[in-house]
Amino acid sequence: MDPLTIGMLSVGAIVILVYLGLYIPVALGLVSFVSIWIMSGKSILAFNFLKVAVGDGVTEYNFATIPLFTLMGLLVSKARLGRDIYDVMNSAFRKVLAGIGMATVGANAVFAAITGSSIASASVFTKISVPEMLRYNYNKRFAVGVVAGSSVLGMIIPPSAMLIIYSFVAEQSVGDMFLAGIIPGLILTGVYVAAIYVMARAWPSYIGENISTEELPAMPRDEMIRKTWPVASLIILVLGGIYTGWLTPVEAGAAGASLALIVALVRRSISWPDFWRTLVETGHITAAILLLITMASFYSRMLGYAGLPNQLDALLQSWDMSFFQIMLIYVVLMLVLGTLLDTASIILIVVPLFITLIESMGLSLVWFGIVTVIGAEIGLLTPPLGISCFVIKSTLNNPNITLKDVFLGSFPFAVLMLLVLILLIQYPVLSTALI
Repeated sequence: MDPLTIGMLSVGAIVILVYLGLYIPVALGLVSFVSIWIMSGKSILAFNFLKVAVGDGVTEYNFATIPLFTLMGLLVSKARLGRDIYDVMNSAFRKVLAGIGMATVGANAVFAAITGSSIASASVFTKISVPEMLRYNYNKRFAVGVVAGSSVLGMIIPPSAMLIIYSFVAEQSVGDMFLAGIIPGLILTGVYVAAIYVMARAWPSYIGENISTEELPAMPRDEMIRKTWPVASLIILVLGGIYTGWLTPVEAGAAGASLALIVALVRRSISWPDFWRTLVETGHITAAILLLITMASFYSRMLGYAGLPNQLDALLQSWDMSFFQIMLIYVVLMLVLGTLLDTASIILIVVPLFITLIESMGLSLVWFGIVTVIGAEIGLLTPPLGISCFVIKSTLNNPNITLKDVFLGSFPFAVLMLLVLILLIQYPVLSTALI
């Protein structure tokens, strides 16, 4: 077989192995190693490719953003800032129709800006928001759906683990990727809030027709300030530092983790044994992501050796396809893979195939990263995988809410994400305006 055929078969093999349950770094590494060995006929070349990939992954300075932002997110959870954010948002939206749903979206958006994790958001707000909405007679499907839908903001609004992973795969600046995620994240947040208001007016049965008219108590101003300042300080320090250029992403991660630790200590919400366990958990997460990035680099080098990206570029150009036709193929591919694989797997498998094509078209790889992450994130809300939906179901202690309820409740939000994705493809400047 020629290298191109081997390269194409290797991509299919990786997707099948991941879907069958093999850990994605193992699948990437195993298939890449075997493919290079078959193409070259020399195992030593495969070992050399692996050595270079490992060296590049370990010595990359920007990799330090991963443990620092991971630590910050874990410390924020320990400080119980998620509950505070929700309380403040609930008070702000207390007089608005379907206000608790809007408060959940707003709280998720703010929480995303200090944790960067969809799974953490889904877990936290399932415990906080869903029982509150059920208490006020909201539809159970809407209650879980709004948590699932808004939890994906954690992978778009910086700091985001998926944006960091993409930046390594596409060799883009982490700071640029963070800045590029701000406007799309705010747009999606606004679309969610507006959609909830419209649905409450036009489709009340989805929100809940017998919602209690009892108003939530207003939060005193001093309590609102006390619960708001730690979150606001973290956002200003991290994102403000990156945007103004005063801090690099690595420095912003270190500063944010330090401030989150101070807040947790002042609130006495973390003990030294808890802090040690947090450090160990940070190490576990960091090691897993490092292995992901290393094997993704190995996989990219294998694809380059096979010449698959260039061949794909030549093939699509020979078809004389327009920009929107190419993007349609890409989005459909992302949506199909999103029903089978998690976001990181999709980014690591698909992006190396299309980078050459996007660069040859003169398009921004930063914009392409935002499109990729949002497209892959839709998969968090769609069956059969739908990781956010599974997290919500497993976190809930309510036998009356089934996994089907979670998927049906999140479906409208998946559709809204798709509409925002189309908007970002049509107007790339929305992703690159702050860079």
